[in-house]
Amino acid sequence: ACAHTDSIPSFPYLEFARRPAPAQSARILPIMAARRVPYAQGQGHQLQQDFDFFLVVDFEATCEKDARIYPQEIIEFPAVLVDGATGHLASAFRCYIRPKHHPALTKFCRDLTGIRQEDVDGGVDLGQALRLHDAWLKAATTTGAGTKRCDGRLAVVTWGDWDCRTMLEFECRFKGIEKPSYFDRWINLRVPFQAALGSGGRVNLQEAVRVAGLDWEGRLHCGLDDARNTARLLADLMLRGVKMSITDSLALPPPIQRQPPHTIRCDGSSALPRPPIRQQQQQLL
Repeated sequence: ACAHTDSIPSFPYLEFARRPAPAQSARILPIMAARRVPYAQGQGHQLQQDFDFFLVVDFEATCEKDARIYPQEIIEFPAVLVDGATGHLASAFRCYIRPKHHPALTKFCRDLTGIRQEDVDGGVDLGQALRLHDAWLKAATTTGAGTKRCDGRLAVVTWGDWDCRTMLEFECRFKGIEKPSYFDRWINLRVPFQAALGSGGRVNLQEAVRVAGLDWEGRLHCGLDDARNTARLLADLMLRGVKMSITDSLALPPPIQRQPPHTIRCDGSSALPRPPIRQQQQQLL
């Protein structure tokens, strides 16, 4: 269910992932060939950033065509770690998550994301995924001697605010799960992209990658591929001289997620949400 890879073979967590594992631990597997190459030109350049590492995430969640599943749950938890000094990909992580309230993926969801039912059936719960991710991140930013490779300045990077402000925050609150505080603020890469290369119109991630002169790699709506392409775009902007800064945080409470029309409930039924209490009172007058 969970996997990661790294270009630095001394990481003990990576060595565990690459060892032959017993059947009950067979979920942890390498996900791609190790490599340490820049995403754009400028190899060896020291980029002037305020962060030592950028953590790029792009969650995939339960979904249905023309309807919203409630509660929506994360089913793929991917992350790509980018070195803030060079733009190199330092490590990558992916974990499939077993949804609790809608355990059977819709055909629309499977076709959109490429995630199979057996992927989530063999997955972990969100709390365990967060713990595995945190262990991977600590290993990826620590030397073999147990010391930090840097002073640990880290920024989460997303394309849009949905991943951290809406999806992860809502599900953790809904399920009573504690998450690491580094997810409480982030860089919405759409903001520096629009400032540097945007023409004023709203573009999606695939269009932004193309505008930057890069080819899209992998499958659209595969969380790991989306995160890797976001990381490539991040590195490209850094090499163009764009200095990254936090664009949003949870300093203000996120909006409450309400059940929209045509919501699919946990029991599979579909119903319109009840009107707010004030509206109900007005209807009674």
